[in-house]
Amino acid sequence: MWMNTLPKPWEEEGVDVLEEVEDKEEHDLMVFNDEVNTFDWVIDTLIDVCGHSPEQAEQCTILIHYKGKCSVKKGAFEELAPMRNAICNRGISAEVI
Repeated sequence: MWMNTLPKPWEEEGVDVLEEVEDKEEHDLMVFNDEVNTFDWVIDTLIDVCGHSPEQAEQCTILIHYKGKCSVKKGAFEELAPMRNAICNRGISAEVI
């Protein structure tokens, strides 16, 4: 008679248990369209504040203009909040969602 000598999953030893699960909820830095700020001003802001390339900033600005808003950055709230403040200090409407 043949016997299975492999350990059963419930008999395995040495399994590491994750003690704490860190909540890394990702947020969006949303920038909204207005009738005041120029394309160039928004592009320069996204480059300066968010570290976007000129092409990336331009694409986001076009989306903001035609769609009314664009998520320009994703990340932790603590990372995005200062960026949101810097964008708003330049007269552009933004929120961390």
